[in-house]
Amino acid sequence: MKARRVVLSWSSGKDSAWTLHRLRQDPDVELVGLMTTVNTTHEAGAMHSTRLELAEAQARAVGLPLHVIPLPWPCPNEVYERVMREAVEDTLGRGATHVAFGDLFLATHVAFGDLFLEGSGLEPLFPIWQEPTGPLARRMVDAGVEAYVTCVDPRKLPASFAGRRFDHAFLDDLPEGVDPCGEYGEFHTCVVAGPMFRQPLSAVRGEVVERDGFCFADLVPVPAGAETEGQASG
Repeated sequence: MKARRVVLSWSSGKDSAWTLHRLRQDPDVELVGLMTTVNTTHEAGAMHSTRLELAEAQARAVGLPLHVIPLPWPCPNEVYERVMREAVEDTLGRGATHVAFGDLFLATHVAFGDLFLEGSGLEPLFPIWQEPTGPLARRMVDAGVEAYVTCVDPRKLPASFAGRRFDHAFLDDLPEGVDPCGEYGEFHTCVVAGPMFRQPLSAVRGEVVERDGFCFADLVPVPAGAETEGQASG
């Protein structure tokens, strides 16, 4: 069987990192790269608010090239569609056959993946689709995934959760009705260590700001060998 050449849609968070971990366990998959969208106004991921330099460090830690898709903010639909078409063409140009997504159970996300690739010649993959999020979240933590909450929707989760470590204590403290993986957009994370990384990243938790109705916690990468207080990992 010919190996599927897969590019992973990389959010910088735990779900895409776990998807990478799962893909690496599939002998019929050849991972050829990561792709991520970046808000050019803030030089950070569109929703996870992960700094571009930290996403680049993640790519180095997992040993895969990172293709950055720049998006303006605000981003009109026609601009978004044009940029994403160009991203698809670039992905095809690198010999990919599939694009993998770390979505869990929202049908609208799957529909977006299908629409995004429709007619392109690329096929979507959803390796962790419909896994129960409670056990999955615990399994991630037990496997050594270390992540920090970089974005909170205060309409769904108290702002005080922004900046917290994604661990068993965090999961224990989640209010009733909040998905343990944040699949309804309650929170987003950035991963700094785990079984998918060749080495952990060092970062320090920065300020928490409110912007566009969300609470964002900055996670600042720390150069190798540098010492700092409040270090998140390393």
